[in-house]
Amino acid sequence: MRTIEVFADVTCPFTHVGLRRMVAARQAKGRDDVVLRVRSWPLEVVNGAPLDAAFVAEEVDDIRAQVAPDLFVGFNSERFPSSAMTAMALAAAADRVDPITGERVSLALRTMLFEEGVDISDESVLRSVAAEHGVDWSDVDPARVLADHAEGVERHVTGSPHFFTPGGDFFCPGLAISRGDDGHLHVEPKAEVFEAFLASCFA
Repeated sequence: MRTIEVFADVTCPFTHVGLRRMVAARQAKGRDDVVLRVRSWPLEVVNGAPLDAAFVAEEVDDIRAQVAPDLFVGFNSERFPSSAMTAMALAAAADRVDPITGERVSLALRTMLFEEGVDISDESVLRSVAAEHGVDWSDVDPARVLADHAEGVERHVTGSPHFFTPGGDFFCPGLAISRGDDGHLHVEPKAEVFEAFLASCFA
């Protein structure tokens, strides 16, 4: 089995786009031998505060309008998590069960947040996810999130998402992101970069 590592924050909308597109490409290629290992890159640690719900809502609107009209259909900024630490700790605990469980929980948490409008800082929600996927709640430890962050710093992670493949590393592959004078994001697809990323993943 081939493992593609990605350091990311569970509340980062760009990661949601990247993971969804990676999984879709994997399915299209019939490459079930490739698994995503989603590590924690906690932006509330990097930035010193959790992401702001209104700010993320603006990013979601811009991303949907420009490159991903099929995503974020149920996003609800009023249910944006107050912290992502426990959700990422759950994903880390799931990864300790086995790689497939780790990937499934990481993807499920993002689907709940960005497609279903679920508050993934609600412990009852997270306990339900843990039970559904066979993760022992006593193994959910935010210290592992901080350990991932420390490793990411050592590996020169530049942001969320940052992928590490057998052929090299890619930050937010396939999207060119800038912010205009109007304060809004300008997001453009970069097909050649994304194809190079996929080639590195599936070679």
